[in-house]
Amino acid sequence: MKITLMHHTPLDVCAHAIRTCWQSFDKSDEGGEKDKALIDRVGNKYKHASTLEHLVYTFYIQGISRALLQELARHRIASLSVKSTRYTLKELKEGEPFLDDDYENASKFIVLTGNAQVDTASIKALNNLQAILKSGISNDIAKFCLPESYKTELTWTINARSLQNFITLRSNKSALWEIRNLAENLYLSVPSEHQYLFKESIDINQI
Repeated sequence: MKITLMHHTPLDVCAHAIRTCWQSFDKSDEGGEKDKALIDRVGNKYKHASTLEHLVYTFYIQGISRALLQELARHRIASLSVKSTRYTLKELKEGEPFLDDDYENASKFIVLTGNAQVDTASIKALNNLQAILKSGISNDIAKFCLPESYKTELTWTINARSLQNFITLRSNKSALWEIRNLAENLYLSVPSEHQYLFKESIDINQI
């Protein structure tokens, strides 16, 4: 899994939105400590959380399973653009079949769980899909054979309020290990000056 923060809203934009309510622009320090404290006080402590929606983050997320992708789809307030299997299955089609225990090479295409029985089954599914592609069946039909472990990537845009909710739910120890890793790494990927907004959403000791 690899996460790249592509873009984020500066803190002073959120502070400006909050100060719009009281017309207190003269008290701003342009995203400095006064503005950071204001955002925390209004957005978190006073629970006027809609103000946090002015902070938006765009991540490029690579190397997650399609099983995790389904979980992401349940978080409504986010936008995602996903690598298309319709156009990219040629990467698999042009390769050679994998041995059942060739985890290293197969990991280019699938997320490994560490469970040999499950991972071997994923490799067999990968070989089956590859054989179907090589037989000339179109990607649109062949993709119905994709294993849940098949890797994908996406550009994901989410506001701070929704990201707090995501991290709270998905960094919990009861969450699936892969999405828990994602939640923790998203927290680590936001700018350091923004991380204070998410500290109550995540157990730092888990990282």
